[in-house]
Amino acid sequence: MLFMSFITMKNLIFCLLLLSTAFCSSGQTHNGYEISVNVSGLSDSTIFLAYHFGDKQYIQDTVVLDSRGNAVFSGQEALPQGIYMIVLPGKQYFEILMSDDQQFAVSCTHPDYFNTLSFSGSDENESFVVYQRNWVEMQRKASGISKRLQSNRQNPDSLQILTGMQKKQEDAMKSYLREVIRKNENNLLSLLVRAMLPVEVPQFKIPEGTGNPDSVRWAMTYAYNRDHFFDNTDLTDERLLRTPILQARLKAFFSNVLVQSPDSINRQIDRIIARTEKNPKIFQFVSVFLFNHFRESEIMGHDAVVLKLADDIYLSGKADWVSDDFKKDLREQVERIRPNIIGMKAHDLIMDSDRGMFVALYDIEKDFTVVYFWEPDCGHCAEATPKLKTWYDTAKNQGVEVFSVCTAGEKSKWQKYIDDHKLDWINGWDPERRSNFGYYYNVEATPLIYILDRDKNIIAKKIGVDDVGPFIDNYRKYFMK
Repeated sequence: MLFMSFITMKNLIFCLLLLSTAFCSSGQTHNGYEISVNVSGLSDSTIFLAYHFGDKQYIQDTVVLDSRGNAVFSGQEALPQGIYMIVLPGKQYFEILMSDDQQFAVSCTHPDYFNTLSFSGSDENESFVVYQRNWVEMQRKASGISKRLQSNRQNPDSLQILTGMQKKQEDAMKSYLREVIRKNENNLLSLLVRAMLPVEVPQFKIPEGTGNPDSVRWAMTYAYNRDHFFDNTDLTDERLLRTPILQARLKAFFSNVLVQSPDSINRQIDRIIARTEKNPKIFQFVSVFLFNHFRESEIMGHDAVVLKLADDIYLSGKADWVSDDFKKDLREQVERIRPNIIGMKAHDLIMDSDRGMFVALYDIEKDFTVVYFWEPDCGHCAEATPKLKTWYDTAKNQGVEVFSVCTAGEKSKWQKYIDDHKLDWINGWDPERRSNFGYYYNVEATPLIYILDRDKNIIAKKIGVDDVGPFIDNYRKYFMK
């Protein structure tokens, strides 16, 4: 069941309210819906009509089967088209397509719902069932070949045979998807299956004598996949909203296909958003997905993507679905990350020190400067500071300096900690925060580490203390040749 594979039942959210009316569809050919259900072998049980929305599922309607297993889902308004589910006791369910014709009957037998499923009055759902059953069988065969291939990695002859079998099975599966698309042209099933069809990446021929041919081939393959990933996905068709497919495709593209650099991501955001702006519902869905995806990302530098989305969409007036309070809070948040995006020049810090003399960040003339915000009584700092000191003792004569800033205000504790732990790096003291370090470096918790290059450009931020040394070593290796 291709579409079922995108969800697990633990994610099934039983919500009796519809989402905002902003996502209601129009243009249906029937007034209302009427779906007759018969579940042989099951009676006097509550069943639900639910729908997908992104990676969540919501309840649309609820009925109780009578003593003969019959019930009818009905409503006066047509439902937005997409993939729906009939959810049965024990959190079992099967999927149906809600298309133009929303008046049909479905029957099945308890407990083998899927294999006994049949429809009356809906040719499209009959085709959907056939497609799912065939696809499950093809996936079973593919999985069997894959397991055999993995267990025969050390046998060259078997490996060659199984690799050929795998390629043949993959081709058969792609051919079947194309056949389903052809036979169901212009209906919902065709739209959904086409969106799942992978883009065929050509085999690029690299001219003889080309330096690093493998790298060139990888770059060409990457660029093609990036530029054509959504060729089979109609980003203007709002029927995809009530399926798990659109969100899955977006997540795969922005998580697995793209190089995770903010510049690369931001360029593709511009391209994707431009394709969705003509449909307000798709535009909202994609915008919300992107904002949440990158706001929750733990990859360093993705705050630059959040900043772009905030400026271009949420704070520009395009996001008419958010409140003024939300925009006010967001504006405050992005103004704190705006001065410290990776690649920007770090703001200078001038403050007193444990030596009784003023120190300035910009006065440091080393290849790397680690800016370390900490407190003597911070539990995590108690673990991080000694580790950073141990690393510093091995690296301080190799073009590295640490500029530490205490964020607490008790000078005696600060001085005692420095003396007890022999912190011989630069120890900055600015209890009144006259340097405004909290704003320029977005200091909301400690410990907090930034790494700057010789020109005081930010090259890393919010990095763990154990990663400082390896990061600098790799930076030297790949960026300072």
